[in-house]
Amino acid sequence: MTVNNQQLKDFIIDSGLVSRPELESAEKRAIEKKIYLGDVLVSEGKLSEDDLRRTEAYILGIPFVSLKGQKIDFEILSLIPEPIARKHNIVAFKKTATVLEVAMLDTDDLAAIEFVKKKVGLKILPRLTDKESIKGTLLQYQKSLKAEFGGIIEKEASALKMVAEGEEAQSEEDLKKLAEDLPVVKIVDTLLNHAIIQGASDIHIEPMDTQVVIRYRIDGLLHDAMVLPKTAAPGIVARIKVLASLKLDEKRLPQDGRFKIESAGEKVAFRVSTLPVYYGEKTVMRLLRESVSGFTLEGLGFHGAGLERIYAATKQRVGMILTTGPTGSGKSTTLYTILDILNEPDVNISTIEDPIEYQMTRVNQTQVKTEIGLTFASGLRSLVRQDPDIIMVGEIRDNETASLAVNAALTGHLVLSTLHTNSAAATVPRLLDMDIEPFLIVSTVNVIIAQRLVRRLAASKEKYFLSPAEVDALKKSVDLDRVMKVLKEENIVAPNAVWKDVPFYRSKKSEESEDGYKGRVGIHEVLKMSPVIRDLIMKGETPVQIEAQAKKEGMSTMLEDGILKSVQGLTTIEEVLRVVSE
Repeated sequence: MTVNNQQLKDFIIDSGLVSRPELESAEKRAIEKKIYLGDVLVSEGKLSEDDLRRTEAYILGIPFVSLKGQKIDFEILSLIPEPIARKHNIVAFKKTATVLEVAMLDTDDLAAIEFVKKKVGLKILPRLTDKESIKGTLLQYQKSLKAEFGGIIEKEASALKMVAEGEEAQSEEDLKKLAEDLPVVKIVDTLLNHAIIQGASDIHIEPMDTQVVIRYRIDGLLHDAMVLPKTAAPGIVARIKVLASLKLDEKRLPQDGRFKIESAGEKVAFRVSTLPVYYGEKTVMRLLRESVSGFTLEGLGFHGAGLERIYAATKQRVGMILTTGPTGSGKSTTLYTILDILNEPDVNISTIEDPIEYQMTRVNQTQVKTEIGLTFASGLRSLVRQDPDIIMVGEIRDNETASLAVNAALTGHLVLSTLHTNSAAATVPRLLDMDIEPFLIVSTVNVIIAQRLVRRLAASKEKYFLSPAEVDALKKSVDLDRVMKVLKEENIVAPNAVWKDVPFYRSKKSEESEDGYKGRVGIHEVLKMSPVIRDLIMKGETPVQIEAQAKKEGMSTMLEDGILKSVQGLTTIEEVLRVVSE
């Protein structure tokens, strides 16, 4: 039994979970994309994953269970082997002498139920659950990183000491042999798998005087994952170089490579960078999940006037949509999400990227290869001869690429790209610095999106209210009157609300999250190229004056957007101030 779109729509209308206009808009998108209505409602933030699963369970007449934060007895959990649990999204959580209760995402998966029944010899009672419950329970199969490493290192200590401390570079053959040693392979595999499971965006392997420090970047912050003996470093680096097809015996020059693995049913590409440092080679791996499906602008944190401006820009078929921010601020994800909106059968989309971070169907993606002369500029020249309607340039780094991108936007193409600037208004002087004439900027740029990522509060958050002194202190950093106006316009607070009555939220430790945060959400400012702003650019006005005019025209700054998201309970004031002040 599965819930169809009509059943779900009827129930939601009766229950009032979502307003009729929002439901009809979501239904239209579900029909256009030929996807399940429930998935659209969740991705747009109209329904939570829990609410959807509970609704489906009610319609189907199947009990719903939430396993979030529950520690399951490993003896019960292990009744279903981990590979089966991961493949079929089914976990055992409660057992009696005759019955085993299992939580599933799809209670129609009869093959999985039959397998478990034969294995345990008990009656199986299926229960519907949500993705977060399954994900959290599957984590309990994993040993701690330290325990897994400790066992390998203790057992294989002699193998790890094959390379003596302080010894000079070995031959390529020796290094290749070292990279294929079982303990080294196990350590690297464990590192990669745990990074994927823990949702890390980067792995840092840093050689020190007497040890190797391994750190993960999770939700934008680096955390120590493991400290290994220095003797383990050459084998680990050699193994990663083998995976990424890099030169094993080249230790004096930086190298870049890439490889791909599949873990827990998820395909992940690793972008590898090695750099010579005083005690050896530092290795950094960026994890790139190769599917962008399911992202929406609303899900990324866009809302209100900013969201409307981006949607209006996607309706244009000429001009430029630019995203700006530092490395790791989610610029590429925003562009891919916009591309997903634009990706219709009647348009030709071509990209030139370094690297290709997500693979998209029906999009022609080209990887920059500077070593053979395929740069952003040369690739862009070739792209415009391929009859594209929409072009994405991974990054505008130099004058030539900027000039070609502007020219493409002038000659009947919609161009999407990224730049490294601190704010939306600061993008204008950056383009001027790249020798783009002011009249070309105002003729081509449609919108500029500046963004940062802040850590998202976990479900265990704690509500509190600001004291008058705290409100006064916050007013020194942000225009609270403008924030309150937007909160009222978007019906987030009551029309007569004042700051002392507006709730904020703090992080709170829980089993789900040690620091009270889980995942990240974007804070944005969206600058529309209006007639007045065009005049200011032509007159050579400063970014401060451009931003002031944009604010008059309804643009919320990143800081203001962050405070708004703090009121919504998505993040904390401290987190917003930390990220925006960086």
